[in-house]
Amino acid sequence: MLVRSVIRLARANPSAIRFLVVGGIGFVITMVINYGLKLFVIPQHPVTALAVGTIVATVVSYWMNKKWSFDDRGDRHTAHEMLLFTAVSIVGIGLNSAPLYLSRYGFGLGVPNVSFATQEVADFISGPIIGTLIAMVFRYWAMNKWVFPKRADIVDVLSPTSPSTGSTPTH
Repeated sequence: MLVRSVIRLARANPSAIRFLVVGGIGFVITMVINYGLKLFVIPQHPVTALAVGTIVATVVSYWMNKKWSFDDRGDRHTAHEMLLFTAVSIVGIGLNSAPLYLSRYGFGLGVPNVSFATQEVADFISGPIIGTLIAMVFRYWAMNKWVFPKRADIVDVLSPTSPSTGSTPTH
């Protein structure tokens, strides 16, 4: 049942599956950088470590999403598209980091309030799991809506009969 549902989803929306694959690669990049920084370079700044990992993964994901996930879209000028991608990504980084910040500093789930093991489990669940899920949903929606919209949506927005322009055709 689950496999059939996934296959149906993949056929109906191949960009979503490609977006998830790119996201998986980005997740690995984020985790390697995050834990490398957190364990060896800046252990006292876990939110910064996660944000740096997320930023590097975001740069890689722009290229992969443009060339693969949404390759059939994106008629915008590259600079405009990159500006929109950056804006969406900044919001996504904030959404990704917010649960970790709340866990560590709002709920006090850090040493010396809790054990090191509890801190690390709370960090992993709040940042890479909850934060990534929230940011992923937002990013996919925003990428479809603003960064890589379908060509028909771009034409419709620019059309003089579009509801957003306020004019209507008269016969």
